Amino acid sequence: MTTVLAPVEGSAVGLAAVPDPVFSAGLVGPGTAIDPLRGPGKAVAPIDGRIVKLHPHAYVIVADDGRGVLVHLGIDTVQLRGEGFQLLAAEGDRVSAGQPVVAWDPATVEASGRSPVCPVVALDAGAEEVTAVAVGEVHVGDELFRWA
Repeated sequence: MTTVLAPVEGSAVGLAAVPDPVFSAGLVGPGTAIDPLRGPGKAVAPIDGRIVKLHPHAYVIVADDGRGVLVHLGIDTVQLRGEGFQLLAAEGDRVSAGQPVVAWDPATVEASGRSPVCPVVALDAGAEEVTAVAVGEVHVGDELFRWA
């Protein structure tokens, strides 16, 4: 079992509430989203592993057992071309759960007309493998979901 931790602080919401049909339909994979607090903060690693993909607005960490978790900081934030995001780690880095990966400001994302909601997705997992744990308010490092 893999325990996936909240990478940002805010309110846990189901993926169905994400304003993007690819995430809301679960096409990327199962998981949970977080409506983040508005204000500068750091997005952290939700699991121990290696950063295999790192963009200013999104990152994937793969654990030693091969399970990958995607953290996407806001919706359509790729269009910001990195503006408002600061990388705190590098692709290929080994990270521990809770280690900062990206600094960002959800209020800036929202001010650009985009949703700051953050999908956290278990890649290559079946819906039956993921159990949401968090309800309502979550803090960085709180248990978000379990991956059987």
